[in-house]
Amino acid sequence: MPLSIFGFQALWSPYLMGVIVFLTVLYFLVTKTWRKDFQVSEPLKKSEAAYFLIGMITLYIVKGSPIDLLGHIMFTWHMVQMALLLLLVPVFLIKGIPPWVWKVIVEAPFINKVMKVFTQPLFAILLFVGLFSFYHLPSVFDTIKLDETLHGLYTFILFLSAVNMYWPLLNNVEGQHQLKNIHKLGYIAANAVLITPACALIIFASHPLYGTYSDSEMWLKAMELCVPASTLSGLSLSGPELFSNMSLVSDQQVGGVLMKIIQEIIFGVILFKVFRKWWNTERANQDEITADALREFQKKSTVQ
Repeated sequence: MPLSIFGFQALWSPYLMGVIVFLTVLYFLVTKTWRKDFQVSEPLKKSEAAYFLIGMITLYIVKGSPIDLLGHIMFTWHMVQMALLLLLVPVFLIKGIPPWVWKVIVEAPFINKVMKVFTQPLFAILLFVGLFSFYHLPSVFDTIKLDETLHGLYTFILFLSAVNMYWPLLNNVEGQHQLKNIHKLGYIAANAVLITPACALIIFASHPLYGTYSDSEMWLKAMELCVPASTLSGLSLSGPELFSNMSLVSDQQVGGVLMKIIQEIIFGVILFKVFRKWWNTERANQDEITADALREFQKKSTVQ
């Protein structure tokens, strides 16, 4: 059955498109037109603008294109959507918003206190993994998917926790906690390991876990999150089997596998970049490092 039966609004989310356009215009107003109104600012770099634009486009694709609709129809697409929203979009936003703009944001009175707590590396990892894992507990998942307000609020909180999780790893803001390169390697590895149990629960389950994908009434109710009720009332739908040949268990397992694969690819790219930067730094400063080590050795020899 074609997705076009759900209508233009469900397929392309024009309201979200408007929000994305507004945020993009605001971004360029702040970073270019209004930049001189700030005490400290720098010219917008092409790389920063590119990261931000890619982030906005990715956000729209994930939450505004037919992928969002497919995410409500099939669990496979839900997990692809979550992987891109939580593990890719935050990277583009942190890298795309200039450090001087971030500095204004994170040093605001209330936000400053919150950031000091929620961006502590260990706490940031545990909070993100905890919220992600809790969300995918069957009873919690179904409850959230059936309530539009709860779904929107939890998704937003989960997204903020993803930004906080990436912050110690990617931020270049003066005065903010930044991990050393060697610690970044361990941080990425810890993220990959800690999120695995939640994916494993989904991958190795022998029966459908989520009523919002296996129960026709719950599934139809959950579809109201992205399809107007007036449109659904005019359709005769029984469940996701109308749009896929996969069994419910296979759909669930493929979703879990894809989530893990996408996570590994994204973390792998970040790991490579961190390692390359570390390696280049070590090579560039090898003479200084050798001299420091020699001085330390001579100092110990003199003391002895």
